[in-house]
Amino acid sequence: MAASILQRATGIALYGGTLLLTLWLASAAWSEAAFGIMHGVMGSFFGVLILVAYSWALSFHLLNGIKFLFADAGLGFDKTDITRNAWAVFIGSGLLTALIWIGVALSKGTA
Repeated sequence: MAASILQRATGIALYGGTLLLTLWLASAAWSEAAFGIMHGVMGSFFGVLILVAYSWALSFHLLNGIKFLFADAGLGFDKTDITRNAWAVFIGSGLLTALIWIGVALSKGTA
């Protein structure tokens, strides 16, 4: 049940996060000063925290959506399957988010 509710909540959160990322990218077209401000905000602790939450929401929404696709095909309707799959989505989204941010950290060293 929590996974189903979070599917909807993360879908809503993804709208806000995508708008924020769009503003960040659009600020580069507006002016160098606008981009500097947005880059400073997104590079701050609070901005990075938002980006981590956004990447977790994206990972969770993706994996839970795949789970729902299997459910639409009639797979995984046993009580044990539902619980196991929900845990797999929670753990998988955490691992996927960690992998994304490990990749970000590693790319900063090579850029």
